[in-house]
Amino acid sequence: MSERPAIILDCDPGHDDALALAVAARFTELVGVTTVSGNVGIESTTRNARVVLDLVAPEVDVHRGAARPLIVEPFFAEYVHGESGLDGADLPAPSRAPASDDAVAYLIETCRRREGLWLVPTGPLTNIALALRQAPDLAERIAGISLMGGGSFGNTTAAAEFNFFCDPHAAAIVMDYGGPLIMAGLDVTHRFQATPPRIERLRALPGRVPQLFAELLTFFSGTYVSRHDVMGGAAMHDVCAVLAITHPELFTADERHVAVETDGAITRGMSLIDERRLIDRPASNTRVLRTIDADAAFELLVESMPTA
Repeated sequence: MSERPAIILDCDPGHDDALALAVAARFTELVGVTTVSGNVGIESTTRNARVVLDLVAPEVDVHRGAARPLIVEPFFAEYVHGESGLDGADLPAPSRAPASDDAVAYLIETCRRREGLWLVPTGPLTNIALALRQAPDLAERIAGISLMGGGSFGNTTAAAEFNFFCDPHAAAIVMDYGGPLIMAGLDVTHRFQATPPRIERLRALPGRVPQLFAELLTFFSGTYVSRHDVMGGAAMHDVCAVLAITHPELFTADERHVAVETDGAITRGMSLIDERRLIDRPASNTRVLRTIDADAAFELLVESMPTA
């Protein structure tokens, strides 16, 4: 990594969002954090973001965002992350309230004031879509968007990944925004798992923070292993969206056109990756991540842990 990219991380913590915050705090200039309803409701995701930042980057502010999707009814994932969104560890109370209750305004103002920021959404794309709709000029002001979402298969339905399923209309807006776009979908994130040896590696680190993350991953992996035929641990989805811009050499990728189904009765939220070799296929709009060097990625996760 030659320099630390400046980012705003838009998230819905969520265990894997917590990991993404830790990695972003270590390897990026984390300008700010915005929250969205997703894994759990907006009050819980905002609280969780503040709690995690208190552990890894206490100086960074949190801005509360959208409490519901653009059109469809809210859908949550307590069945994966627990009632709090971060079950599994005895976490401290947040140090303070959000810096604002208008994440969209924060995104617009910050990206206009400081051009060249990366937006890194790891939850439903509601905030990002609203910001792009209200301020279309952002498309030319930001460095790009590196998101976790989509894939050639689903995890919430047979067709749809969770983030795209939760707000398919927002996902469709973002996929069509016209600037640099990186998609860390399930194809790559399922290759990066919190296996028992990796969790124990964190647990062996000195300091309180690695122990808390090990406890969180133990809970998170437990839900994954119990719900899948063959999984060695939880998929560390959201970390991939951060590493894609800090350590792109960890990944293989292809340039593809990706569209999102918004209204299908059984395909809502499906990301359709155009794999055709036809000359008249649509121009690519997305860098689709395919594989990850999971061992090297986990070493960076270890390196991101505060051990004092």
